[in-house]
Amino acid sequence: MGNDNSEHPMAPTDWIRSRAANKTLKKGNHMKGTNMKKAIAMTACSVLLAAGLARGAEPTVKSMPPSVVRTLPEAGAVDVDAAATNQIKVTFSKDMKDGTWSWSQVAKDTFPEIVGKPKYLDDKRTCVIDVKLEPKKTYVIWINSQKFANFKDVDGNPAVPYLLVFQTK
Repeated sequence: MGNDNSEHPMAPTDWIRSRAANKTLKKGNHMKGTNMKKAIAMTACSVLLAAGLARGAEPTVKSMPPSVVRTLPEAGAVDVDAAATNQIKVTFSKDMKDGTWSWSQVAKDTFPEIVGKPKYLDDKRTCVIDVKLEPKKTYVIWINSQKFANFKDVDGNPAVPYLLVFQTK
């Protein structure tokens, strides 16, 4: 699927450490809210440092990385209709480079079945994948991640990683 990285599972041990327990979370453990917030904060800090803020550069919309501003299904939704939902849409804050994306999985069993290839809508900010969802299932999808950062704006800035989690009814 082009730049689709869904075939490369990313175990939680690849991107999060539990400071309280001072050990790496093992596959199969559920991530707690505090650990997830720490992982997202650490990733955001890395992106901002790479964008030049740590060097005192003046931030501009052009120089800053794009971020996710909307998803369908909505992040945190617990009542997504699996039969009626056949697409996942992610909208970014900036125009995006076509043909590059990183829909990354945490585990194979929480990643949707993808039908076809991802594509951008005419607005150049919304990326869509056609999917087949199952009822009564939680889906976990990284939009970019620490390992995969192929969602990029037209200037080549990778998007800030975003964790999309939703549940079907």
